[in-house]
Amino acid sequence: MSGIVGMFYPGMAKPIDPARIVAMREAIAHRGRDGSGVWCVAGVGLGHRRLATIDVAGGVQPMALPDQRLAVVLDGAIYNFRAVRAELEARGACFTSESDVEVLLHGWRVWGPEMLPRLNGAFAFALYDADRQSLFLARDRLGEKPLHIAELADGAIAFASELKGLLAHPMLRRAADIGAVEAYIGLGYVPDAHCLVAGVEKLAAGHFLLVQRGRPVPPPVRWWDIDFSRRAPGRTRDLKAELLERLRGAVRLRMASEVPSGALLTGSIESAGLVALMADASKAAVQSCTIEEGVDGESRAQAIARRFATRHRSNSAELDPAQMLEVLASAFDEPLADASAPAAYALSALARESMTVALSGEGAAAVLAGQCRARDFARQDRVRGLLPADLRARLFGAVAQIYPDGDAPPQPLRLRPMLEALAMDGADAYARMTMVTRADLRTRLFSDAARQALEGERAEALYARALRAAPARSALDRARYADIKLWLPGSRLAQLDRTSMAAGLEARAPLLDHTLVEFVATLPEALRSRGQGRWLLRRALDPWLPRAVLRRPSSAGVAPLDAWLRTALAGAAGDIARSSLLMQTGWFDLRMMSQLADDHRAGRANHGALLWQLLLLERAMTRLFA
Repeated sequence: MSGIVGMFYPGMAKPIDPARIVAMREAIAHRGRDGSGVWCVAGVGLGHRRLATIDVAGGVQPMALPDQRLAVVLDGAIYNFRAVRAELEARGACFTSESDVEVLLHGWRVWGPEMLPRLNGAFAFALYDADRQSLFLARDRLGEKPLHIAELADGAIAFASELKGLLAHPMLRRAADIGAVEAYIGLGYVPDAHCLVAGVEKLAAGHFLLVQRGRPVPPPVRWWDIDFSRRAPGRTRDLKAELLERLRGAVRLRMASEVPSGALLTGSIESAGLVALMADASKAAVQSCTIEEGVDGESRAQAIARRFATRHRSNSAELDPAQMLEVLASAFDEPLADASAPAAYALSALARESMTVALSGEGAAAVLAGQCRARDFARQDRVRGLLPADLRARLFGAVAQIYPDGDAPPQPLRLRPMLEALAMDGADAYARMTMVTRADLRTRLFSDAARQALEGERAEALYARALRAAPARSALDRARYADIKLWLPGSRLAQLDRTSMAAGLEARAPLLDHTLVEFVATLPEALRSRGQGRWLLRRALDPWLPRAVLRRPSSAGVAPLDAWLRTALAGAAGDIARSSLLMQTGWFDLRMMSQLADDHRAGRANHGALLWQLLLLERAMTRLFA
């Protein structure tokens, strides 16, 4: 993977100062440690930092055709570039390198934007066409690679892989967006529909933007979507065989590399399956690595490494909380509060010691319906469909009031949230299920000024809209569609990209191969809701993996946030309410923040996850706006 930056003047071809492109590029130097380049002509400038994995000797970027009429920078990889190249050569294209990036130049000349559906990869790229006087920005189907865009004070369109690349330009306006803050507190991440820096946009997954000089900047165009409305015919045995074959093909495509590669072994079935398929496809021993979490006896990762004779490395999960807080704040720019992020960064750092490319099992929860909340929502929706909406709202709403609230009652009595959900519209109910911080608590965290500025805006609305727009026939598939559109790129893939790139590692996710994702979307719902959504995958991998490994529960790999915020980070949590930057915004009830920290430290409540969120938010805002 790599890092890309650039500028384009859509009004008139003003001169570009290469020094500004260099400054933007060097702000994301960690994304590519093997080389750098700048390409500038009147009205456009492109910059690139390279992590060389394909055509190491060539493939230098920015790359232009010999006539200099087309130039491109690519972050990511086009896994099927050899097949695309063969098709282009049959049409007369003459290639001068063995790089995957060159297919974008010739492909644009032949197909224009219609090139995108032919690509199988994880990518974000920018292509300048001198003949059309245009800049073409595109992002892969599922959002594996990021792309931030902003209009500068002088009218230029600037873009960068990471927010820090835009921040390096002096003409970027810096002001915080209260809507992004509310979304972050609700979801635990800043979704792609928002950015903490007002005026900065993220090109949505599966979209492109074509800007032509002399014309108004148009809205982005969606070039790919996932369809859950169709069902694949066939017997379970045949569908299992096809799932395995598609996964095998996705693994082989992503194993292509000229540098050391391997696998990130976690406690998941999918990562174990990747190692099995890699070992089957490789003549040499596969490299693997894992972060161990103090298990008794042989861990799942160790069992898999032994089974397939991998060259295995492991390290302990002893993470320094204060150090990890600063590392993640720097890596993410915008805060991302998933408790698995510390271990994910530690695993990427360990992998980078012996490999440059690593295959990851990321994406299984979204693609295979592996989240409990989606399956719970589907069960609730079946009950919801038994009664008319008005009767259901009155009945379940009234019954919910007699049940205790919160976590104090015994587990069998914790029915109030479910009863309230049954009284609601399905889309609104699932939206509420996705929140990591309840709406009422978020309201109390904000000041009167913040609530007024929000004008009723809530993170829940993003999810509700996605569910209602889903091309799906069932509640489970509507939930999966929303998760793939919001949670997957905004949280899981942002985490995979930033933690791996911070370590200088190229992470590849075979389970996000679009042909595999599209196939899984057509499977009968019964096959996608059994066994934590992984039943068919387990059946497909049964000949490859030991049954003891298949049956062993997956390890979450999450940081002990509650403990951290009572020990090593207790002082930092208490200091949040005294943050001068948060005070200056006037958006927060600082007394309530102080009370949250006091109650958690004293053991009167468990606010570790929320305090971790607030700590990351304070660090992010300090870096972005101080």
